[in-house]
Amino acid sequence: MDNVVEILKSGSVQIPRLLLLNYKKLNITEQELVILIYVINMSNPTYNPKEISKELGIKMNTVLEVINNLTEKGIISLDMIKVNNVRNEVININLLYEKLALEVMNIEPKNDKNNSLFEVFEKELGRGLSPMEFEIINGWLDIDYSEELITCALKEAIYNGITNFRYIDRILHEWYKKGIKNKEDVEKNKREFKKSKSNNVELFDCDWLNDVPNS
Repeated sequence: MDNVVEILKSGSVQIPRLLLLNYKKLNITEQELVILIYVINMSNPTYNPKEISKELGIKMNTVLEVINNLTEKGIISLDMIKVNNVRNEVININLLYEKLALEVMNIEPKNDKNNSLFEVFEKELGRGLSPMEFEIINGWLDIDYSEELITCALKEAIYNGITNFRYIDRILHEWYKKGIKNKEDVEKNKREFKKSKSNNVELFDCDWLNDVPNS
């Protein structure tokens, strides 16, 4: 933690207490914590690894590696914004605050069995889940959608290139109305659809997102 001490000595620095108390729970290393503290206190969120390296006395390659690790862990994101027709890459720390909010709200998966479902979502989406998304998944489990069916709906959404939770919820709702309860039912429904299509039967392709049938 020597680098953290040096940052504190350098001047007025804000360090969220929740971050210090929970960084290990979030799988953040001490080196990553140092750079996170720096990022939180940046007056300009523009991503400038050379400046971070210079001010913290950390090698450029290490800075790049740490930022990449924090992105993969869903702690931060690198976003592109346009200001005066100039595109800039900025560091967005909203994901960090969402994870800290989870700790405050004590939102946990219902049991160890369901941990894998949350991990599947984070892996497939390539980011951490927000508190609201945790609640939505728990809601699906409460109304007895199986983990297998929820995972199938997630993969269906990803296949169609739309990964918002409203779209996934719509898929689950439509499957529920058709009596589809597991992966086997999903595959059977797809086979029947392809068979009907090959027999030139007029079908309606449901727009899951807008709930408008398209002929």
